[in-house]
Amino acid sequence: MTLTLTSPAFQHGERIPAFYTCEGKDLSPPLKWSGAPAGTRSFALICSDPDAPVGTWYHWAIFDLPAETTHLDAGYPRNARTGAVRQAISDFNRAGYGGPCPPKGHGAHHYHFRLFALGVASLKLAEIPHCRDVERVCAQQVLAEATLTGLYER
Repeated sequence: MTLTLTSPAFQHGERIPAFYTCEGKDLSPPLKWSGAPAGTRSFALICSDPDAPVGTWYHWAIFDLPAETTHLDAGYPRNARTGAVRQAISDFNRAGYGGPCPPKGHGAHHYHFRLFALGVASLKLAEIPHCRDVERVCAQQVLAEATLTGLYER
């Protein structure tokens, strides 16, 4: 079975609804996944935009999601920690999700929601790391990865 990541809000390669962007409520979209490989002990999810004028812009990293987790509801709280689940500091300089907000007239940007099935229950990171740190440490523990890409343009 292959790890898959989907959203009831948008399909892979389609436009992310404005509701989940800086022009709407700026809430995280609902996400679902299945097909975690044997040995998965936790999940991490990173959202980034490689089309940003300053280089890759990190919108969200949430990690230490328990292995039995199969979805995130829309509007996940922006707390740095909710139980055992942790969120990193994004390029918006805050913990939690920051929705698509590309410069007006810059064209469509690609927002990559990358889900990592990890072989550890918890990532060894600073109390509130940056999204880049989560990405770096995930690379050392990943068992499988799935990507859902959404587009947004202002």
